[in-house]
Amino acid sequence: MDLSRLTTERRNPASAHIDSCTTLEMVTIMQQEDSKIASAIEKILPEIARAIDATSQRLENGGRLFYLGAGTSGRLGILDASECPPTYGTDPELVQGLIAGGIPAIFRAQEGAEDNPGLAVHDLKEHGFSAKDVLVGIAASGRTPYVIGGLKYARELGALTIALACSEHAEIAALADIALTPVTGPEVVTGSTRMKAGTAQKLVLNMLSTGTMIKLGKVYGNLMVDVKASNKKLEERAIRIVMEGSGCERTEAEKALKGADGHAKLAILMVVADVSASEGKALLERTSGHLAAAIRLAAGGVKA
Repeated sequence: MDLSRLTTERRNPASAHIDSCTTLEMVTIMQQEDSKIASAIEKILPEIARAIDATSQRLENGGRLFYLGAGTSGRLGILDASECPPTYGTDPELVQGLIAGGIPAIFRAQEGAEDNPGLAVHDLKEHGFSAKDVLVGIAASGRTPYVIGGLKYARELGALTIALACSEHAEIAALADIALTPVTGPEVVTGSTRMKAGTAQKLVLNMLSTGTMIKLGKVYGNLMVDVKASNKKLEERAIRIVMEGSGCERTEAEKALKGADGHAKLAILMVVADVSASEGKALLERTSGHLAAAIRLAAGGVKA
């Protein structure tokens, strides 16, 4: 194993003497290095867009999105997946995160788990991964055996494969249909890829899941109209979403939400199109949950 070839393992000359810096100098170096992340992602925006389009098409046809990684990469995938149900009202099975070593690895490193490519195959089989699904293999270095094993298995099945790495000439890039490689350069602390690489990975995953959910009709304008109002803050957010999306006053928004069983998307449609809950549900079903299309249908006098 020659780590010297990996971008993420090289020493950063800008931080070579960071241990003798003042605290202000220390954080200044960190900030200057972090400022390079955005430009690294900007270079791969066309590939991210391709990944969003391909992923949304799979999900529209009954597929699911899986993130697979070890260590920080695995935890970032789990984080992104876990935020989809409350934000977009998705089934927890739709977007899932898998990490080498399983649930214990989320909280404490499981030594050696990432070195077992067969473990990824086992984990994917356990979750019924199939050709309809999407696998995003996440590895800052681009060479994690666990991720390599998962991507190879997914390709054999005919699933859509996406690689996310932060190193040039990443090994996993060659195993994927779409390669996302924001090269963020050597870390401030050599090899500590929870820093720049981790931040870049989180930003890309945010783009991928958010873009996919927008394509699936989970967003109207820039409002999360499928939000699951599972606490007081989100209940208040749902009211504000209905007010913003329909232009109605608070009292009418609350009434519509009650009639829509708390579903902001349906409540907006009921107010804007002046339809009943049952009519609104039928319109949304006809438009695969896309609110703007449902409003256009109603405006055109199409019966639900």
